[in-house]
Amino acid sequence: MALGLTPQEMLARARADLRMGVAVALVGDGEGALVAAAEVATAGRLDDLRRLGPADLALTARRAGTLKARAYDGDLARIILPDGSDLAWVKATSDPSADLVFPMKGPYATRRGGEAALHRAAIALAKQAHLLPAALVVPMARERAVALAAENGLLALEASLVPAGFTPRRLVEAAAARVPLAISEAGRVRVFRDLDGSEEHYAVEVGAPDRAAPVLSRLHSACFTGDLMGSQKCDCGPQLRAALAQIGAAGSGVLLYLNQEGRGIGLANKMRAYSLQDQGFDTVEANHRLGFEDDERDFRLGADILTAMGFRAVRLMTNNPAKVAMMETCGLTVTERVPLKVGATAHNIGYLRTKAAKSGHLL
Repeated sequence: MALGLTPQEMLARARADLRMGVAVALVGDGEGALVAAAEVATAGRLDDLRRLGPADLALTARRAGTLKARAYDGDLARIILPDGSDLAWVKATSDPSADLVFPMKGPYATRRGGEAALHRAAIALAKQAHLLPAALVVPMARERAVALAAENGLLALEASLVPAGFTPRRLVEAAAARVPLAISEAGRVRVFRDLDGSEEHYAVEVGAPDRAAPVLSRLHSACFTGDLMGSQKCDCGPQLRAALAQIGAAGSGVLLYLNQEGRGIGLANKMRAYSLQDQGFDTVEANHRLGFEDDERDFRLGADILTAMGFRAVRLMTNNPAKVAMMETCGLTVTERVPLKVGATAHNIGYLRTKAAKSGHLL
């Protein structure tokens, strides 16, 4: 029936449900589980989940390493919820911002053997919802998970539909209009919508760039604190303004504003990372303590938008070789890497050094 949900729509609903604290039934080949995001769980729903059977707290290996919990599954740990553990224990184990308040949470017992695919899918969904990568998981038979979902109005989702990493996007141009800019009156803003229900992304086009020639372009990840608030903890705001100024001076070009806040982990998690940085961890270490990788962004979004706009080659304004490599992988020719070395302050010098030493930025 045409009114039924497509797989992409089911994934969008699963992300939204998890953000609201609603459980989702994940099902696989003969197995199932009810899962909920640890960050937004309530005491009542935690109790309800535990009544269904033994519950696990699924964490990434990054977070498990911080807790000294064994990650027998390689990329994740299935921590057994101890008898008597409450919501405060779950949240303190999931969120490193509580590590100094609750320093004695372990030792942790983790599951060894058995299948962890549903736990892995639950963590992936939590990440995609910009929540902490921590999920409450109650394993059970597939038939029981499906029945419980039907009885309680919950979504039952095939775990195989949950992407483990980056997947091809389906971006469409939703709207466009002329917007006179301070750098050029010949400005035009195009809004690209992802059909998977996630964030929109924007292309700021200046002048009339020749589609047959390399376009001066910048892939800029959204940074609320740096771009709008003038934060001194990063160089994002100065990079944004410098890139726009260069495009204006050149007379044409495209700045892509990609809604991948905090290297793809979302603003709330970025603030958690900032808090950890205030405790002495660098930006990469902070991400790892939260359970994330160094960088969770998908630069293919930029390539997809530029390709949709008709470009085949770019002069890319970046200090990040990973962006150059991804453009080339996606079929765009990078004829020149244009350095963008601005914005160093006394407050972000450590951040910039970490980007150079651990993320390979050419600073």
